[in-house]
Formats: sequence, C-alpha cells, structure tokens
Amino acid sequence: MADPTELMLADLSQKYADMEVSNAFLRLYESDARFGRAFASIHERLNGHFESINDRAETTGHYWAEPSREMLTLTKEVNDFLQSLKSAGVEVNLTESYAAAIGNCQSWLVRSGGSTVPDDFEQIEIIKYAPVLSHPDTEIKLKKSREHAQLQLVGEGSYAKVFSFVDPDYGIKFAIKRANKDLGDRDLYRFRQEFEILKRLSFPYVVEVFQYDEIRNEYKMEFCELTLRNYIKKRNSGLRFSSRKRIALQFLYGINYIHSEGLLHRDVSLQNVLVKTFNGGAVLVKLSDFGLAKDRNSEYTRTKTEMRGTIRDPLLASFKEYAVCNEIYSIGWVLSYIFSGREALMSQADVPSQIVRKCTAHDVAQRYQTVRDLIADVEKMEATPTLSDAPA
Repeated sequence: MADPTELMLADLSQKYADMEVSNAFLRLYESDARFGRAFASIHERLNGHFESINDRAETTGHYWAEPSREMLTLTKEVNDFLQSLKSAGVEVNLTESYAAAIGNCQSWLVRSGGSTVPDDFEQIEIIKYAPVLSHPDTEIKLKKSREHAQLQLVGEGSYAKVFSFVDPDYGIKFAIKRANKDLGDRDLYRFRQEFEILKRLSFPYVVEVFQYDEIRNEYKMEFCELTLRNYIKKRNSGLRFSSRKRIALQFLYGINYIHSEGLLHRDVSLQNVLVKTFNGGAVLVKLSDFGLAKDRNSEYTRTKTEMRGTIRDPLLASFKEYAVCNEIYSIGWVLSYIFSGREALMSQADVPSQIVRKCTAHDVAQRYQTVRDLIADVEKMEATPTLSDAPA
C-alpha cells in the first residue's frame, strides 16, 4: 500500500512541475531536486508582487484589484505549502523578512476594488540572489550541553512566572513561562490552552512559542526585552509621533490577525503587549498572554461569567458575553498610552484623541465595530518626521 505522506509530497512537487520559472530563480534552488522548482516559483512570484507594491507605494499609493487578489491567493498558497510540508515532517523556512512582508501586506490587502497602500509603508527589501526558502539538513549535531542553563526571573503574575535563559545549542536568549505550582485544574487547563493557541498562530506581531514540558508545566517562547508600558515609559520624552504610529499599527495588525483567526484576547493591556528591540532602534511589537483568550471553536471559554482581565469595559455585564466591541474598549486604552505616554484616556481635540474616544465610547454602537476600521483611521493619521526620530 502506498505511503499517504509520500503521495502528498509527490503531489506537492508535481503541482509545480509544469509552471514556468525563470532560470534566475531556478539556479538558487538547484540543490533541492524535489522542491527546488516549487521554491523558485514561489520566490519569483513573491518578488514580482513586492516590486510592484514598492513601486505603487511611491506613486499612486494604490495596488490594483487583480494583483491584490493574486497576492492574497499566493499568501494562502505559501502558508498551505509550508504547512503541508511541515505535517509531512519536512521542515522549510521562509526567510524572516519575507514572512514579515507577507504578514504586513496581508493586513491591508483586500480582494475587491484594489488595495490602499498604508501611508507609513516601508519599502520591502527584494532578495534576488539568495534563496528565501530553505529546509535544514535532515540531521544536525547539537551540543546538548549537560550544563544547566541559569534561569533569571523576568516576570511574575497570579498564574505563572517568566524566566529568561541562554540556550547553549543556539547561543540565543529564550524565555520560559512556568505555571505556578498551586494552580487549580481549571487554571492549569487554561495555561495549557494558552500554549496550544499560540502554537497554532503564526504572525510577526504575536509572540512565538516552541515546546511544552508536561512534567514542569512550562513552555519555551521567544524572548522580548520589555513590556509596551516599560518601553514607552523609558523613551516617552523623545519618542516621535511617527514611531508611535508604527508601534500602534503593529499592535493593531496583531489584534486584527487574531480576530481573523476566531480569537478574542480578552486581556489586552500594557503588560500583555511585549516589545522586541533590535540594533539601530527598530522594534517589533508582540501580543502575548493568551490565558483568557476566547476561541469561538471552544465551548470552554463560555462556561464562566467571572469578570477577569486588566482593562475592563464598564459596559460589559458578563464575561461570557465578551465581544469585539469590548476588546475595542481596552484597545483604546492601549492606544492612548502609545500616543500620550500617560495612563489616562486622551481628551484633546486631535485625531489620536478622537480615535481613542471612539474606541471607548459609552454607547457601544458608537465604537469601532472592527479592528480593520480602526486600522484604517490610524493609517490615515499624518506624521511629521523630525531628525531626532528613532525607527520603530
């Protein structure tokens, strides 16, 4: 009887066998006899869209309707292709800059009428002479050092502690989130569900998790240096509006993504948004702490009415009735802090204050009904850069 996995891999490879691909891209993947043509085809088409989007961002600011649909279809194709390979045990990596570019484009592309390129769109660096898709060798020799990594406590809450450590195999700092030993069954279940939710999410603005330890009830995750509160607090006096806007949009793109995946975070706060910093001042916003997340596919999240969460909508009578409009309320508080650096709702007559007031309106019908609508208004805000600006 034929191996189902081998049949699937054969079908994946055959799908690209007759596709026209230029030698300029085929040569980058000559070493991969089975999937080289597939990688080259995906790479070439991504480059075509990225180059066109870069051009339209500098000219009309509008990406045509048909290419928008093609790019969205290509995005789904890439995700399905990588997921199929992963399920068959074939690890394939898409270079980080292209994965981030796909995620950014996906947040503003629409299928009809063409897509408006965001005002703060940053040109995509096109990779022409190096592979953007690769899979690691089937075997790799790791150190697996017998030395114990030293854990450093970096955060502590009611349900878990977070430690950082440097992995001896990679020389990279990771974080470990460890459930408190006195957790009841319900909260321990929710802790494990938090990992499962994060494990199935894949987006630049959501924290990545790697491995769950059943014995210790802990899991490894990417390390982020600061919470959003601490990042802005340390830099508030010198943080330009354009940087604040980029931080706000990364935050909103992340929320919009999890909503598109059928999730409500239900605990959006300054502590649960993390910031990963890079040389040169660049930052990456990461949503974290999904312990209270509501999944429309799970009845478990609807069985309790106890009010929880850091920023609570005063109009929410029952936690099980939590909806997008209630998430919008807490989003408004976070946006207010991003733009003002103060933990009080903005009340001026400027555009950021108007947006915050619409998020937190006392009549839920007057609030933004979707995060996508909110994103559209934030993207329209004009920023006047100055020489002291630090990139975000």
